[in-house]
Amino acid sequence: MDILIDEFLRTSLTLKAIGAIFVIALLIQLFYYLYYYTGVWSLARKINKGNNPYDKQRPPVSVIICAKNEADNLEKFLPSILEQDYPEFEVIVVNDGSTDESSNLLEHLQLKHKNLYQTFLPMEAKYHSRKKACLTVGIKAARYEHLLFTEADCQPNSKFWISNMVQNFTPKTEIVLGYSSYEKKEGFLNAMLNYDNIFNAMQFMGFARKGKTYMGTSRNLAYKKELFFKNKSFASHLDLTLGDDDIHIQQISTPENVQIEFFHNGAMTSFREHTYKTFFAEKDMRMYTGLRYNARTKSLIRTELTSRFLSYILTIVLIPAFLFNSLFIMAGITAGLFLLRFITQLCIINSTCKCLHEKSKIFSIPLFDLLLPSITLYLYSVRNFTRPKVAQWGA
Repeated sequence: MDILIDEFLRTSLTLKAIGAIFVIALLIQLFYYLYYYTGVWSLARKINKGNNPYDKQRPPVSVIICAKNEADNLEKFLPSILEQDYPEFEVIVVNDGSTDESSNLLEHLQLKHKNLYQTFLPMEAKYHSRKKACLTVGIKAARYEHLLFTEADCQPNSKFWISNMVQNFTPKTEIVLGYSSYEKKEGFLNAMLNYDNIFNAMQFMGFARKGKTYMGTSRNLAYKKELFFKNKSFASHLDLTLGDDDIHIQQISTPENVQIEFFHNGAMTSFREHTYKTFFAEKDMRMYTGLRYNARTKSLIRTELTSRFLSYILTIVLIPAFLFNSLFIMAGITAGLFLLRFITQLCIINSTCKCLHEKSKIFSIPLFDLLLPSITLYLYSVRNFTRPKVAQWGA
């Protein structure tokens, strides 16, 4: 103890100040992981112990899919939705002026599946966001109060997808945030994409569990029709291409009306083809949309990002500085504190991966943990202030 006190007294005021910032950043990181990011894992433990929030009622459901030139995907994946094991549901495909074989395919499927309906958004119709216009058309066409949304390139993980999602609609619940994974492939891009997806799910589901809902994913999302019209649909962000699964969800959510669904049977898998160009473009548009998040959400996300950067950067600064000044115990404490953060992060991320039926992450955590927020920072500081406000979805 005397040696520690001696080293602390010999530490310069500058290093003490940097060390204090490092400790604060580390405590913020530990708070986020232990308080917010355990949301999926803690709910899984609660349900496995028999204490679950589910409702045994099975209300009729309208599944809504917007599609633009998605004939191939509809042919592959739509039958798995139409053949769900659920008492009463309809599937509405909103055809956004497709020029491929989508219409003919849907007409053919309608001969076999009487619960499949096709509606259209004419190509000549002028809207700021065609996707939101398609969603509005689909919602207006829906016969049922409970709405379930997915995309044409998605396939349910089981024939109980609808059942698993809808069982979360308790008397208080009006929104269900579902999990959707990406197809697993070889390569760095796919590894980065899947890590980003897992972390985002851990974040938005964890926040929702604490009453701070800020988004879902349009690949697997449900809410009540009445809630959509009561909150004037997408009126406040029609100038943005995106926003239907984040800004809209922020506006219609309360601390009490949201549930999350992450179990394998209630999840979707997306088979969307990604390149580095499309990955950056999607992140770019998501970051641009994020500029319109409410102040609380922006503060929560930016505080986490800032503390994450500081925990890495200040570790790299402090350890060499302490060693250079022969402050070996201080260097060891710094390394130990960073190791504590990493072990906590490793346990929580891998526990969440287990709940989501995803592969465990060990060696990829430090790489993507710093790389992905660096991409986010780049997009915030460079791209978002120059890009146009209107873009076409499905392009």
